[in-house]
Amino acid sequence: MNISKRCFVRIISFLAALAVVMGVMAAQSFRTANALKAQMEYTMMKNVEDLSANIDNINTSLSKGIYAGTPEMMSQLSAKLWSDAASAKAALSQLPVAQLNLENTFKFLSQVGNYSKSLADRYSAGEELTDEDRDNLIALAEYAQKLSDQMWQVEQKINSGELSFEQTADGIWGSGSKDQPQYVTEGFTDFEEGYDSYPRLIYDGPFSDHILEKEPEMLKGQRDISAEDALEIAKKASGADDLTHTDNDDEQGKMPSYVFSNQNGVSVSVTRAGGYVSYMIGYRAVENRGISANEATERAKKFIQNITKDSVTDTYYEINNNICTINFAGEKDGVILYTDLIKVSVAMDNGEILAYDARGYLTNHTDRDINEPSLSEEDARAKLSKQLNVNSSGLAVIPSSGTNERYCYEFACTTPEGRQMLVYINADTGKEEQILILRISENGTLTV
Repeated sequence: MNISKRCFVRIISFLAALAVVMGVMAAQSFRTANALKAQMEYTMMKNVEDLSANIDNINTSLSKGIYAGTPEMMSQLSAKLWSDAASAKAALSQLPVAQLNLENTFKFLSQVGNYSKSLADRYSAGEELTDEDRDNLIALAEYAQKLSDQMWQVEQKINSGELSFEQTADGIWGSGSKDQPQYVTEGFTDFEEGYDSYPRLIYDGPFSDHILEKEPEMLKGQRDISAEDALEIAKKASGADDLTHTDNDDEQGKMPSYVFSNQNGVSVSVTRAGGYVSYMIGYRAVENRGISANEATERAKKFIQNITKDSVTDTYYEINNNICTINFAGEKDGVILYTDLIKVSVAMDNGEILAYDARGYLTNHTDRDINEPSLSEEDARAKLSKQLNVNSSGLAVIPSSGTNERYCYEFACTTPEGRQMLVYINADTGKEEQILILRISENGTLTV
């Protein structure tokens, strides 16, 4: 085959131009990847710093609480602990430690705020704090100090260059190795395993040990399934065909479960009894928003419908780092069951389901008899403050501080200043059970 000199020159010119274009594209891809890694490292470092600062604050407030001499001071410290513990959990949830199943660490952060609030309520009611109460505060402060020390060490190692977030970023973007050290997680692993002398806290609150040890309602009377059947359930829920299982990863306690995972950081837990998906966790950076919160909610609803046929309704959502987490509650005969909760996290770039948590739902959901309320809605409305303007109303089951539930009218109200509030009036007794303030922003709704 003969090629003219002019044709040969054209071919060489084309190949040279193609090489230049491919080089430019490669360089752009490299810069984009580096920019994404840099952004991820910044976000992770900020979460580490926020978590460290909140743990320091918790330790300080607990130390003060040991010596609080008035109900006013205990209430002030309790409010501070509640806020710092919530912020610490939010920061921790954004770090790539989901695969560790930090049950004890999250339990500690949940109990800190609730236990101190319980003490403040008792103090305000005229009770004296007992030696056991103060011993528990001392023990909580010691654990806060341990976690604070470990977080400080992590920060120092990152700042000195001894630890780098690049390994985690590489792992998330697919170029990392499973054997790379998970430096951020090492301190948490030590802390998680150091609960041998942690006090058993019994108090009037939702995270009291007597409630956390409650046998899940939905698992009662259910037969155990095999690991093979559980794996198929996990694959169907997550859409991941490469999940693997080792006995060491399984969970015991009140909700024994098989746990499956893959190298991409996806972890799925399936209960032995009944074969329910209790949670699914994945992690990746979400750099932009391609869908709205309403669209994310619809994606979450479809995901839940593929797992359970039970009726649920979305309540509130919150957006962090372009991930929309929607809270769902059970529903029966038009009554919202705020005791039966499911959370779903959706990536707002493409609608991918990143996390699902039904442990609260599995623990509390049961076939309830919903009776007609003893109190009419009109009589319940009369119990409200005259300063509130009612926007809507309905019936709901809400959790009490202990293990009981309250059947209430839920009134969505507006104050004269325009603040949104929810007020719950007991549908049988007329007692004002709870008042919640709604903090509404472009990133969702927070109840306080």
